[in-house]
Amino acid sequence: MTMPRDLDAEVPDEALLVLYANGDRAAARLLTLRLAPRALGYAARILSDRAEAEDVAQEAMLRLWRVAPEWRQGEAQVSTWLYRVVTNLCTDRLRARQRRGPQGAAEEMDAVADAAPGVEARMMGADRMAALDSALAALPERQRMAVVLRHIEEMTNPEIAAVMEIGVEAVESLVARGKRALAARLAGRREELGYADGV
Repeated sequence: MTMPRDLDAEVPDEALLVLYANGDRAAARLLTLRLAPRALGYAARILSDRAEAEDVAQEAMLRLWRVAPEWRQGEAQVSTWLYRVVTNLCTDRLRARQRRGPQGAAEEMDAVADAAPGVEARMMGADRMAALDSALAALPERQRMAVVLRHIEEMTNPEIAAVMEIGVEAVESLVARGKRALAARLAGRREELGYADGV
């Protein structure tokens, strides 16, 4: 059984997972294209380590494929389940880091200066992202997760509550405290990051 290509965008994640469980490789491919980049982006922001984030995203997707045959429709959204798995895997890795102790955070510098137009704008954007990533990394783990899920992954508070297995009020509190901490941490860098004059 193979899904028609023109229906790809209309098929919900849950239906794709069921199709995959029934042997449809195209459904697995589409679900991977939808979910893997989101899982990777979320893990990268939580862990501040691209290689570790890739491992987490891959493990989370493998777990999704393993659970597909037993998936109980209507109990949870596939994306919520996947974010929960990514959250747990990231938490495990962060705890392992704490047990190992500080080994020096190696920050990646991917920006390479070239003579192409817009280099300055790209560098400013890279500086802004680096500042945001650094500020996010300084937040307590649960605040960072809540802020990333809300403002970067654009999930609703009830969805975040399901992912983090806490109440909606707790999500609201974590997001509010996280935003205040980010604002305080970045406040002195407005001009440096090109946000002078209230931009």
